[in-house]
Amino acid sequence: MRFKMFRHVTVLAVSLLAMPAFAAEITDVTGHTVEIELPAKRVIVGEARQIHVIAALKGDQTFDSIVGWRDDLIKKDPDSYTAYVEKFPALADLPRFGYIPQGDFSLETAISLTPDVITLNLEAEKGAKESGFEEKAAAAGIKVIYLDFRIDPDKNSEKSIRILGQLFGAEQRAEEFIAYRRAEIARVIDRLAGIKDLKRPNVFIERSPGISGENTCCRTFGPANFGAMVDLAGGHNVAEGIIKTTFGDLNPEQLVVSDPAHVIVTGSNWAAESDINQFVPLGRGADMVVARDRLANLMTRTPFPNLSAVKNGQVHGVWHQFYGAPYEFFPIQQFAKWFHPDIFADLDPEKIFEEFHRKFLPVTYKPGYFVSLEKGSN
Repeated sequence: MRFKMFRHVTVLAVSLLAMPAFAAEITDVTGHTVEIELPAKRVIVGEARQIHVIAALKGDQTFDSIVGWRDDLIKKDPDSYTAYVEKFPALADLPRFGYIPQGDFSLETAISLTPDVITLNLEAEKGAKESGFEEKAAAAGIKVIYLDFRIDPDKNSEKSIRILGQLFGAEQRAEEFIAYRRAEIARVIDRLAGIKDLKRPNVFIERSPGISGENTCCRTFGPANFGAMVDLAGGHNVAEGIIKTTFGDLNPEQLVVSDPAHVIVTGSNWAAESDINQFVPLGRGADMVVARDRLANLMTRTPFPNLSAVKNGQVHGVWHQFYGAPYEFFPIQQFAKWFHPDIFADLDPEKIFEEFHRKFLPVTYKPGYFVSLEKGSN
């Protein structure tokens, strides 16, 4: 049953004693099985944003076995990068790599670092196969393991957390992380399950507007990722049944017909790669004045001024990077407060995410992950 896993908040903790490296098999999210010595001693993180998970598993030892990583954290999430460099100054000199599907990942440089394994996101699989990357890595004795927190999180997030737990020798911590996020998601879905005849407001969630191009509407999410978060929070994603894939484009006329009660846009600090700089700059320590100004400006585009959500001041922004990290309990809780303020009046997502940082992460919490407009401010 869809999202069934979130309804069970009790998991059996795995108790493991510290033990020397041993050969083991890992089956990744593609179903491919590799044999590897665990814990891995030298790892290249093929998407740096995986650090949001690795840090939750390893804490102050996060980078002990990482010998290189992709450059995406600097480009797409520089505020988080700054936080980790402040905690781990040597990161500034950690070798960086480009993106395999774009052809700017230097396998030769990677081989020179003698890694045991490279962890890649699932969407890189096609490019890695077609370019011969997988074959060349195997010839050099480097294992390639695929993870997924983005394409089908419901299916693959927990599996990916456990894989990273195996690779980094943190299996018990991985189970604690999984149990925590399940319990925090259950705070919302269990309460909603007890509401008779729950009214789900129509919600449109726009993917990364203002980052590039002509900045027109309406990139969005289908049944997975942020679309699933809207559903779990008690909303109705207006793209449901229209867009079948994780990401897609909604016709502006369809948006007008659906007339959502809430509009949510995703935003991040994309200054390093945006060509128009009209995005909503959300993330750790974000400037809320700038974020609100950008959000209000986005609502002047066609067809937003005519939507009920805009007229009634139900316009919000959410940190885009939640779409690739298994921290979705935080936006689910915040969405629930937006959609059902009376039902969740006592819920404090900010306090809970701050607690999560204290419990799991080596970096301190700073707010800035959400923004909302007041009625008439746009």
